[in-house]
Amino acid sequence: MSRFFLYIYQRKKSYAMKNIIDFLRQLAENNNREWFEQHRDWYKEVKKSMDGVAEQFIAAVESFDPSVAGVRVKDATYRIYRDVRFSKDKSPYKTWFGVYVCPRGKKSGYSGYYMHIEPAENTYFICTGAYCPTAGEQKSIREEIMTEGESFDAAVKAAEGFELDWSGAYRRVPQGWNKEDEFAEYYRLRQYIVMKGVDEAYFTQPDYFEQVKRDLSLTKQFNDTLNRAIEYAREMGW
Repeated sequence: MSRFFLYIYQRKKSYAMKNIIDFLRQLAENNNREWFEQHRDWYKEVKKSMDGVAEQFIAAVESFDPSVAGVRVKDATYRIYRDVRFSKDKSPYKTWFGVYVCPRGKKSGYSGYYMHIEPAENTYFICTGAYCPTAGEQKSIREEIMTEGESFDAAVKAAEGFELDWSGAYRRVPQGWNKEDEFAEYYRLRQYIVMKGVDEAYFTQPDYFEQVKRDLSLTKQFNDTLNRAIEYAREMGW
């Protein structure tokens, strides 16, 4: 691709992302069915752009982690319609856009890579890890830390620019785990996620997927460690 056509291509990608962000921001201010129906054509345009972003994100991840090969857009994205049956908030639409890429798709329960765009809350981030692992998967991950603590710690530190998400962690080391272990603090985690907060400009720069790829590739060792433990838990029937 010539430099000129590459420039045009990148400008189109940047416009598409800005259009997604503008739509989500407007939707947050008008989260009702009447507004949505009046702007359905805009949504269709944005939905097409969202699918394109998801394809690029999947390709970016697959370029350094072949375990996600075969994941399709529908395996990695979420419906815009909220399930309000058991929620006090009856707003009908999600005001964020996310893509989660992991082996066999988002419903598999494996650790993976995620991007999140939520302009109304000024919340933009990328992250890698296992969200809400089962009790058996938690046990397996903690055993990995117990026996291969230095390797786990190295994987966390290799994710330069990312931070472990300690939200929801236990205040103390859970019962049954040795608080004197060198890496016992990691036992306190309920979920295992490294996160990098970014801003709107991160996703609207022309070559943002090159940046996403560079950043998330630093988390592959962490992701591999988690999925090895998750796979072991399943083999053991935990």
